[in-house]
Amino acid sequence: MENQIELKIVRNNSDLRRFIQFYYDLYRDCPHAVPYLFGEEMNTLRADRNAAFECCEAQYIMALRDGKMVGRVAAIINHRANERWQKKQVRFGWFDFVDDVSVSAALLHAVSEWGRERGMTEIAGPLGFTDMDREGLLIEGFERDSTMYVNYNYPYYLKHIDAAGIFRKDNDYLEYRVTVPEVLPEKFAKVATMVGQRYNLHVHKFTRHELLREGKGREVFDIINATYKDLYGYSQLSDRQIDQLVDQYIKIADLNLVSSVEDWNTPEHKMIGFGITFPSFTTALRHTRDGRMLPFGWWHLLRTLKWHKTDTVDLLLIGVLPEYRQKGANSLIFADLVEQFQRYGFKWAEAMPQMESNEHVRNQWNYFESEQHRRHRCFKAPITD
Repeated sequence: MENQIELKIVRNNSDLRRFIQFYYDLYRDCPHAVPYLFGEEMNTLRADRNAAFECCEAQYIMALRDGKMVGRVAAIINHRANERWQKKQVRFGWFDFVDDVSVSAALLHAVSEWGRERGMTEIAGPLGFTDMDREGLLIEGFERDSTMYVNYNYPYYLKHIDAAGIFRKDNDYLEYRVTVPEVLPEKFAKVATMVGQRYNLHVHKFTRHELLREGKGREVFDIINATYKDLYGYSQLSDRQIDQLVDQYIKIADLNLVSSVEDWNTPEHKMIGFGITFPSFTTALRHTRDGRMLPFGWWHLLRTLKWHKTDTVDLLLIGVLPEYRQKGANSLIFADLVEQFQRYGFKWAEAMPQMESNEHVRNQWNYFESEQHRRHRCFKAPITD
């Protein structure tokens, strides 16, 4: 049949490279999309490289028309998350397609069928394997430059979700662009000083040895597990997953852009919160060839990582133990980080996705000049007979 859509399952690494390449081809002329690192996409999607597969299974599906790729989707089941939240849910992620409803519908149907065969009763997404992956469909902020840590998609994607007629909003994530102040706001500085003195909390700057050899890097992600445990769809990170994340983030981080807070009322000066930030790679990634490091992409990324050749910093991971949140421990983290941002000459900070319902986190931006400038949405629907 003319224009018939063929669905093809990714069977090998050659197929997987084609699956990944589709994003770069689809967004090549989009001024606001960011070409994610090709190697990191491969590492995430390969079962032999991603520790998340100890609790997940997945299938990758390509949509072809006349031999040309016109869409893709990943079907994922996170068994640990399903057990935690008492769900039978299949996730869809890496969901990209040309503006043809028959393509997106075929892909979503394929995810549902794959999930149904494995006993799933609902479909949700866009979601990754874990919360460390990109989540949500962009529904506001199309005219803003994206980052390597969030999904970017064309506005027509939402029309395709609506056209399916079965999906409803499950969760929204908001992102903020924050102006780095020349001087820390007086009210915020007073709060940080008061919190530190009242509760005997102190900022600690890590050494690489502490993070990689003394276990502090693992403690950071233990705090993530404790901080995020009740957030939407979260599944606890295992020791192996934590080790991968330490290797992925901690080994290359500029430690001036990493802060922690310790409770000095405890004999061991327990870490109770942290912040990990990176200079924005958005501009550097545009100099890569479809997210490849070679031939010259590595140089632009190195200039950003080592010499901070960007005016923006990404607030990548921030966590405070639940019992210290109401005490305002996060103020100490930001007071230290803002000082570092000023020293490096950053003008703006990109706050990574925060749940719409998490007012405590969102209210912290009231101390600064900030704008909520992007919104991502996760959807869900029942899998019907």
